[in-house]
Amino acid sequence: MTQQAPQMSQEQLSEWVREQFQRANKHLAENGVVFESVVTEESRYLAPYVAVWKLKSTAQKFFWVISGDVPCDFVAYENAKNAREAIRHFSFNWQLQAENLQKQGNVDQTKSDFIEMLISRAEGLYDIYNREDLWKEASNSADA
Repeated sequence: MTQQAPQMSQEQLSEWVREQFQRANKHLAENGVVFESVVTEESRYLAPYVAVWKLKSTAQKFFWVISGDVPCDFVAYENAKNAREAIRHFSFNWQLQAENLQKQGNVDQTKSDFIEMLISRAEGLYDIYNREDLWKEASNSADA
């Protein structure tokens, strides 16, 4: 996930951002959270790998939502002070989830594939979290 990103045209990038934003909102809605607005200044993306959105619900609560070439997931804003910390949170969370699934036993091929995907994405996210060059103030602001 941290290899050199393929070159995208501005149109392709805009489409990818729009798709990930819609995917994030859909995931929230499927989990009973209705989106009101996005805090674009604090949201970040690394197309075509990952997008992290700071979204405000109609209940006036904030959430970090992740989408991209990763499972869509969300967490309360209080769990991470910024998008970088949210990425680390998701990484750790997915590693724990994979470990718990392995411990449950009775792992069929589908479950095994899911565990491998969680571990792979968690490791990729942690690599992104550790890359200082991606977290300079002017980098990767979202335009949703």
